[in-house]
Amino acid sequence: MEIYGKSLVITGAGRGIGAALALRLAAEHPRGVVVADLDELGAQRVAAQVRELDVPAVGVRVDVGDKSEARGLIELATKEYDGVDIVCSNAGVATGMGIHAGERDWAKAWSVNVRAHVHLAQAVLPGMARARSGHFMITASAAGLLGLPGDAPYSVTKYAAVGLAEWLAFTYGPVGVHVSALCPLGVRTDLLMTGLEAGHVAARAVAGYAPILEPEDIAEAAVLGIAEDRFLILPHPEVAELYERKAADPQAWVTAQQGAARPRVRT
Repeated sequence: MEIYGKSLVITGAGRGIGAALALRLAAEHPRGVVVADLDELGAQRVAAQVRELDVPAVGVRVDVGDKSEARGLIELATKEYDGVDIVCSNAGVATGMGIHAGERDWAKAWSVNVRAHVHLAQAVLPGMARARSGHFMITASAAGLLGLPGDAPYSVTKYAAVGLAEWLAFTYGPVGVHVSALCPLGVRTDLLMTGLEAGHVAARAVAGYAPILEPEDIAEAAVLGIAEDRFLILPHPEVAELYERKAADPQAWVTAQQGAARPRVRT
């Protein structure tokens, strides 16, 4: 989908990949951008940077894990910019923990990494379907294609996010709505760098797969993927090769991951 002249909504956009997406997409001259994040000051700061590029933008605090707030976000964008053409559902969290992560950690992972995408899709896709136009991009992760030793809630919910993106593509593609799953590996954000500093198994595994990219690299790949209406957007070219290797021999892949990281097993 051409980005020029379109109305955009980007969640998790107060920093990191989301902020980079907002600024890179703004360079394509959309008619307006809604920058959303739990961090209201961060969202407003990024929106101000977008406006410096002569693109209308508003920054708002939104918890997309809350269905009513997700719906309100789409209503706001529709009112501000006469509809919503492109949604980048980008919010995400990691825990760094295994299967024995606490109930709150599991619930938060499901809420942010899966249900937030569902809530936004429920709010915006019917309108896109009626218009027979639109693009909905979910920021998932290469962990949703390859698995990830060490962080069970993150790995499980990112698989679910990719599965959701596939289902949406199956269902809404025939009515002219394009869906993408953005699946990066290591990105230089607080999410990964904090994990590396703490020596988390998951963070070490991610960093071992491929070079760590900057958020701006991810945004560049996303813009190209949206422009080409591509389903699977892989900023790290290594992921395609790893994904093929896994599909060719799942047993060998699992065995390799068992050797890559040996977390403490609770008995």
